[in-house]
Amino acid sequence: MDLHFTSAKASLEERAIVDAAAVLRQAQDDTASEKTRRDLVLPVLHAVQDRFGWISPGALNYVGERLRVAPADVYGVATFYASLSTAPRPKRIVHVCDDIACIGGAEALVASLQNSGLTVERSPCLGHCDRPPATLGLDDETSTPTRVYGTELRLLRRAGRIDPESLDAYRAHDGYAALRKAFELGRQRVISEVAASNLLGRGGAAFPTGRKMESVANAPAQPHYLVCNADESEPGTFKDRVLMESDPFAIVEAMTIAGYATGCEKGYIYIRGEYPLVARRTSDAVAIARDAGLLGERIMGTETRFDVEVRRGAGAYICGEETALFNSIEGKRGEPRSKPPFPVQVGLFGKPTLVNNVETLANLPSIVLEGGESYARIGTPQSTGTRLFCLSGAVARPGLYEVPHGTTLGALIDLAGGVAPGRRLQAILLGGAAGTFVAPDARAMPLTFEDARSAGATLGSGVVMLFDDTTDMMAILRRIAAFFRDESCGQCVPCRVGTVRQAEALERRDFGLLGEIGSVMRDASICGLGQTAANAIASAATNLKLW
Repeated sequence: MDLHFTSAKASLEERAIVDAAAVLRQAQDDTASEKTRRDLVLPVLHAVQDRFGWISPGALNYVGERLRVAPADVYGVATFYASLSTAPRPKRIVHVCDDIACIGGAEALVASLQNSGLTVERSPCLGHCDRPPATLGLDDETSTPTRVYGTELRLLRRAGRIDPESLDAYRAHDGYAALRKAFELGRQRVISEVAASNLLGRGGAAFPTGRKMESVANAPAQPHYLVCNADESEPGTFKDRVLMESDPFAIVEAMTIAGYATGCEKGYIYIRGEYPLVARRTSDAVAIARDAGLLGERIMGTETRFDVEVRRGAGAYICGEETALFNSIEGKRGEPRSKPPFPVQVGLFGKPTLVNNVETLANLPSIVLEGGESYARIGTPQSTGTRLFCLSGAVARPGLYEVPHGTTLGALIDLAGGVAPGRRLQAILLGGAAGTFVAPDARAMPLTFEDARSAGATLGSGVVMLFDDTTDMMAILRRIAAFFRDESCGQCVPCRVGTVRQAEALERRDFGLLGEIGSVMRDASICGLGQTAANAIASAATNLKLW
């Protein structure tokens, strides 16, 4: 029975927007079902939101009717995401980040924008931590490029040096040479080279990429799917944004190599909703590659078939968790699934799925071109290759840095100019809000997976945020606690209640309770959000001796 929660009807203009979005999406997808297109719910809601600034009850009902999805399910999706609104609001809203990298200048900026007559909303991290305080809604297409540095540029070798919107420019700098070589090597040899490289995932879990590819390639169920997780929402992280803004064809080529090797014919790249420039450039790169015969049928004249669809998130940190991301693509609320089964067996649409983040995939062309053993000689035996680090906070030259694994934390900080003259380094946050605080004496730590583990820390998503002696560290901890409280999807009790109680305990300085709350969240939460929500706060007590 199809239940309607209101009798509201969509206007003619709303119906036209929904129809146009649905038809466009269905035309791009040759697997379209006549029964239901629930997987199109979020893209169609985006179309309505983009046009009107909010989603009316009538529009909600019509989206359900058009896609053959129960209106209650459409409402559940629309109310899950922070960027979607089911209540009237101005079409133009300026979002100002007041998260840990931007907290110092956010108040003055909010007041200034409000005095200018603009509607302002405070926001968690917007992924522009190198240029605080960050905004969304002010010239998002013409933002100043992130400064890129490094001692051995590989992933960033084209960043800022070529036109990111030109396929010819990309090809002139070795673009698509790796895909051609992948076809020459064959599927199994590509996977063998990735395994030999010992490439570990760059999203935080550090799982061996070659093993994951092998599992998907050998999975008997069909079809196989590939998902590029570009929903980087970890406070302090902006590496994937820079890669996609400055070199989008590299990500498309890397996805095509991975799809070929693992027998995937369809790939999705899920881009966080706060990255409009990334979404446009990536969508354009996909369309240009398709027109050039580099996506779609018979790629480069081979029998290989592979295509990519770009999906936009809508303001939900939890969708960075891979199974929550799957649910979001499928048109459901972005809530995590229990594991097992794991994505390599039962992933997107219930099929074997290879899911990696942007930086992980971006390594594949180099591995294919130079060979896995050659790649493995960079860095250390257990942490091979180079790594991208996002430096922000009280550092002289914030930006994105690429260095070989094994570079010490101190050398990386020195490369970025250290703290301002006359200031004293108080603390360093590694890995973002879900990461670990370390004291200044950790400068000698080599930046490898194994050394970070030995020190009780994590490299996480590559965040290195510095705090000098002018920073109120308790205010930073309260902001981290508020972040996890607000971003919890609420599906499981340990996280839903624990993140609230953690924020309350910090506010009233009940430090004895924090350890108990953290233990429960780590042991009983269904996904990584709850399991890591207490990490940074606990490390502040242990490593910084704040209480």
